[in-house]
Amino acid sequence: MTKYIVAVFLLLCSASAFAQTMLKLPQPSPRANLTYTIGVTEVNINYGAPGVKNREVWGKLVPYGQVWRAGANEATTIKFSTEVRISQETIPAGTYTLYVLPVDSTNWTLILSKQKGLWGTDGYDPKQDQVRIPFSPQPAPFHETLEYSVKDISTNIGRLTLTWANKQLVVPIRVETHKETLNLIKDSLSMAKPTDWTVYAQAVNYLLMQNSDHELALQWVDKSIGIGENFYNTWLKARLLAQKNEYSEALELNKKAQRLGKKAKESKAKESYEAYADEIEDDAVLWKEKRFAVN
Repeated sequence: MTKYIVAVFLLLCSASAFAQTMLKLPQPSPRANLTYTIGVTEVNINYGAPGVKNREVWGKLVPYGQVWRAGANEATTIKFSTEVRISQETIPAGTYTLYVLPVDSTNWTLILSKQKGLWGTDGYDPKQDQVRIPFSPQPAPFHETLEYSVKDISTNIGRLTLTWANKQLVVPIRVETHKETLNLIKDSLSMAKPTDWTVYAQAVNYLLMQNSDHELALQWVDKSIGIGENFYNTWLKARLLAQKNEYSEALELNKKAQRLGKKAKESKAKESYEAYADEIEDDAVLWKEKRFAVN
């Protein structure tokens, strides 16, 4: 009897261990999780990647006229860290389930749904769609495994690309990078330490490169100088003035920047000035020429 009880106990322990142990095995449609950055906007795509496996895909494996999970297993998701535009539609920041409706061989519809946590299209409710946008697929070289990517990325646009079998769906994603960058900068400035002049200087340098928001840049550079005047933020203000053709004032600040840099006592400050010295002096020469041309 005792042996029987022990045997049953061992069997139960084995069954319990079996239930708790999950082996990592090859998946027929492995999961992929990709993140791309357009400007300052992160685009994250999570999907299952099926293979063609000698099957006829379009119109057969993926029937026409039916909403498709645009991947395998769990529904495909796409996440935008900021507001984006697709076609003429504005998409708020957030995570969406991505579906495709292949109407026929040449007319498809991209669907972004507010539903989350679905298995494929099980439980899909069209009333929860954020947008439905028509697109035409393009012929493509044969691709065995379904693949998403964001291609042709520039500051304000990237092309979300779905490629599988012999077709490709290209969806341009547009972002207002300057607007979003300014929002991020303002958030950072609101949380900056009161003694941090560098964060304002970085913000001013960005606006200088964009040649935009001049009055805001002047406010920020004055804030930086007020926290801790040095050759760098003084030179930044000189460049701001020169950008608006105020060359006389810019030259005076340029001279001051050179004096501050040459008088720097800390070794790091001296090294920093030496790295910029030639550029600061070149600015002075250029601005003298432009001052005479303006006058």
